[in-house]
Amino acid sequence: MSAPHRLDRGHTDDLMTFLAASPTPYHAVANAAERLEKAGFRQVSETDAWDAETSGASASGSGGKYVLRGGAIIAWYVPEGAAPHTPYRIVGAHTDSPNLRVKPLPDLGAHGWRQVAVEIYGGPLMNSWLDRDLGLAGRLTLRDGSTRLVNVDRPLLRVPQLAIHLDRAVSAEGLKLDKQRHMQPIWGLGNDVRDGDLIAFLEEESGLGAGEVTGWDLMTHSVEAPAYLGRGKELVAGPRMDNLLSVHAGVAALTAVAGGSKLPYIPVLAAFDHEENGSQSDTGADGPLLGGILERSVFARGGSYEDRARAFAGTVCLSSDTGHAVHPNYAERHDPTHHPRVNGGPILKVNVNNRYATDGSGRAVWAAACEKAGVPFQSFVSNNSMPCGTTIGPITAARHGIKTVDIGVAILSMHSVRELCGADDPHLLANALVAFLEG
Repeated sequence: MSAPHRLDRGHTDDLMTFLAASPTPYHAVANAAERLEKAGFRQVSETDAWDAETSGASASGSGGKYVLRGGAIIAWYVPEGAAPHTPYRIVGAHTDSPNLRVKPLPDLGAHGWRQVAVEIYGGPLMNSWLDRDLGLAGRLTLRDGSTRLVNVDRPLLRVPQLAIHLDRAVSAEGLKLDKQRHMQPIWGLGNDVRDGDLIAFLEEESGLGAGEVTGWDLMTHSVEAPAYLGRGKELVAGPRMDNLLSVHAGVAALTAVAGGSKLPYIPVLAAFDHEENGSQSDTGADGPLLGGILERSVFARGGSYEDRARAFAGTVCLSSDTGHAVHPNYAERHDPTHHPRVNGGPILKVNVNNRYATDGSGRAVWAAACEKAGVPFQSFVSNNSMPCGTTIGPITAARHGIKTVDIGVAILSMHSVRELCGADDPHLLANALVAFLEG
């Protein structure tokens, strides 16, 4: 008999809170860490020596630990008595979303308008950023080397669209945007644009002294709050569902199973940065972060390289990322026999050319988890005539030699500043992840 759902619509309410509080990867991992701390997890430093206490194998207290690095977080729970060769069960996700990011020389202006110079990050639907009230958030690095999160979560910037009177063909021929010329937001008036104005403003907003900030990683975000939508509030509209929806579900699942003393696996959450531009960074899935932490956990519990090899050989990762629900206005763009629907349960993503990592044996692992949780699932493949996107799944499988399965939640408007999902799918995904981590 399948287990009842552990999480319900309250999980979706909490997802909307998480989305609103996480305008950047740095805020997302800080919020994830806060939730883990409340569940008894403790942060460990990569620069410290790791022993049995650090790795989470202590006989006293919780075995929940996490590592923060930039916009990435790796968290794991080691049950008491876990052997060094105990395999892992990993939920993988990513914290970044396409957006507009501030350039090194941010102060810009023309014709009496003060602007902020931005660069396009990832592959956003650029038209969705037009005529939106935008805030500014990110990470400030101070003169002493410390960092400070900043979030100006109010209307501050706007990328205005050209009026139709000056572009009469736009409705018939479509909107054409030049990434350099047309996407620089305005944030005020004045002809006297001076270097340092934006950073000085953020120093004041953050209660810092003038000249304290020497580095920054800043990005824009829509300040419109997530909201239920539809006649029966059966839909959710909000920002950064790709892929904070999966990060949030992974945190909920990991904290739900932590404390279990009879877990056959070590449950892990791996939320990486930079998926939207290839994952090749020290905080991306194509870097050494995950492998290094898992190896150190094995060795800190007295294990050998042989134990590490055995643990990795028995490990399974679910790469959880959003996918495409069938679009009612563009159904021909989808595979004719695979039409995932919102609120139909999470999706299993398959591509025989390994753009997704799923194979038949991985499907069986996922099907077993969904059956245990009492969660329906759907299958997704791309239309043969359309290029298929990819995820951290194939990267994780190839880099670490571990079985990986690509799954997620079907949404509309992927890479828009405001995406759309079913209100039930987030908690259905989280319940399936709980069952997977429990083994």
